[in-house]
Amino acid sequence: MFTGIIEEIGKIKSITRSSRSVALEIQAKKVLEDTKAGDSIATNGVCLTVTSLTGGGFRADVMPETMRRSNLGTLKPGDRVNLERALCLSSRLGGHIVAGHVDGTGRITDIQRDDIAVWITISADAQLLRYMIEKGSITVDGVSLTIAYVDEAVFRVSVIPHTQEETTLTGKHTGDIVNLENDMIARYVEKLMGKENKGLSLEFLQANGF
Repeated sequence: MFTGIIEEIGKIKSITRSSRSVALEIQAKKVLEDTKAGDSIATNGVCLTVTSLTGGGFRADVMPETMRRSNLGTLKPGDRVNLERALCLSSRLGGHIVAGHVDGTGRITDIQRDDIAVWITISADAQLLRYMIEKGSITVDGVSLTIAYVDEAVFRVSVIPHTQEETTLTGKHTGDIVNLENDMIARYVEKLMGKENKGLSLEFLQANGF
């Protein structure tokens, strides 16, 4: 489990491709503290298992299912990635509960600066948008953000200066593909309430005590 609060920006050092999977070597420093082989590190929001530690980073494998659902298959040496170690019991939950299991990807359709904030609009599949509500949480490339607006085609988030400085979001451009993970609570609520075909809304959650 993760929080969506990025600890460090890493850099892709090398990529080894097989027919259907990828082995990544990522340069990092802070996330290596107390980390050993077998531990989990979220990389652009994707939970990856550390296979080995290098002198200045770590290696991890990306499986076919992860390749299909995320943007990790498009990475190149030199690309920057958001990194976060797995949550421990003594950690503060500063963002929201993030599984590191990416639901799919979205495409940035617009970026606008508003004083010190940056507004990012992202298009996504309807099956992802159905779980989003205004003021709800969304993970974008591993970053915990609050949804400011959502309709049947896009959603919009505001990125504060601190997040701009500490994550890769400040370097994004229109057309870029980003990893998305919906708030898992929305999916559990839908399942438990037997509303699989109706989606969620703020009114529905309020009416049912959330």
